[in-house]
Amino acid sequence: MFLKRLQLGLIHVAVAITLVPINSTLNRVMIHDLAISATVVAILASLPYLFAPLQVALGAYSDRHPVFGFRRTPYILIGLLLCVAGLVVSPRVAFLIAGPGPAGYLVAALAFGAWGMGYNISSVSYLSLAAELSGEKERGKTVAIMWFMMIVAIIITAVSVGQMLDPYSPEALQRAFWAVGMVALLLGLVGLVRLEPRHRAEGAEAAENPGLRAMLTPIIQSPQARLFFIYLFLLLAAILGQDVLLEPFAAEAFGLTVSQTTRITSIWGTAVLAAIILAGALDARLNRRRVAQGGNIGALLGFVLIVASGFTASRTVFYSGVTLLGFGTGISTVANLALMFDLTLPGSVGLFIGAWGLANAMSRLAGNLLGGVVRDIATALSGNAVFGYLLVFSLEAAMLLAAIILFTRLDVSSFRRQVQEPDIYERIGVMTDS
Repeated sequence: MFLKRLQLGLIHVAVAITLVPINSTLNRVMIHDLAISATVVAILASLPYLFAPLQVALGAYSDRHPVFGFRRTPYILIGLLLCVAGLVVSPRVAFLIAGPGPAGYLVAALAFGAWGMGYNISSVSYLSLAAELSGEKERGKTVAIMWFMMIVAIIITAVSVGQMLDPYSPEALQRAFWAVGMVALLLGLVGLVRLEPRHRAEGAEAAENPGLRAMLTPIIQSPQARLFFIYLFLLLAAILGQDVLLEPFAAEAFGLTVSQTTRITSIWGTAVLAAIILAGALDARLNRRRVAQGGNIGALLGFVLIVASGFTASRTVFYSGVTLLGFGTGISTVANLALMFDLTLPGSVGLFIGAWGLANAMSRLAGNLLGGVVRDIATALSGNAVFGYLLVFSLEAAMLLAAIILFTRLDVSSFRRQVQEPDIYERIGVMTDS
């Protein structure tokens, strides 16, 4: 199983590192260097998450329709190819947007949309596969290893891209993105080799093919599932919504260069890495709820320090906030993903993972749009770009606080009781027969 976990980690790494140059470098170049509106950048960064409903539909479909005997592998491969394609063309897209005419916006929508479709298709597939290959007691270890590998790769990618961009030039930017894309493709292909066991065709499996609405009934009718969905939305919108703005904020507030702002990701990633190691060790010893809530609180304190750094103009406070935000994010990620895997039912893993993936994508969409629009409006009204960023970070801290409060009402055992009540299954059966 250890080898399988490593392969799952390679796939997770391959998809994740395609986002690193976009979120840690291209966003800063577009907003700060090319003077493209933060709202426009946020919209482009949010396009991928408009395809989030694909996760639910694809997860449910792949549960029941293997391709050549494989439920997940074909979709992972297709998604990875789309992610790489979107990554390698994105630098040219950025310069097209900065030029005259609307053509750049259309090409940008296609490029970011391709990456988004790839992300949604691949992520629900490999997370479903991870849940299937790991027993219930081993899921925490699987998550920890996958995220450990991902964060190590993010750190290496951020440092490498920073070095390739020193000194910065448009040509160096393009070369760096191509290099990351090719490495991602290679890692993903290695991860897929003999990972998923081939499933035998089962006639009953194809015959039992309820509609998506019918399959979603256990989630829709479970108060605990709805609560977890809302909790994830608020939590991830706050934690992940800062991705687009953190580097441009550092450039604006502290005058950091492209290479220096790219290395912010490595600082954040190192803190996440340390947290993941700790969370993996704590998973078998402490209640996952307590671990998750501790991570949530740590991330909240990180936001507080980042906001304080803007008012004090202190790089030390800023880097402390980034470190604490990363540490809290790492703890929260491992614990909440383990909880997410607990909130699945046998035979519907893809469907449930797709539903939680939808919450992830919707939260990124809301967080990115909120950040870009609020930053631009606040900057225009105040005439101070730094104030616009600080207002966004403050709002995200408030959302995180709301998620922390909501989390106190979550009960996994209650969820399992709710979705296993006979009347719910009877309703699914009735809907399936109709």
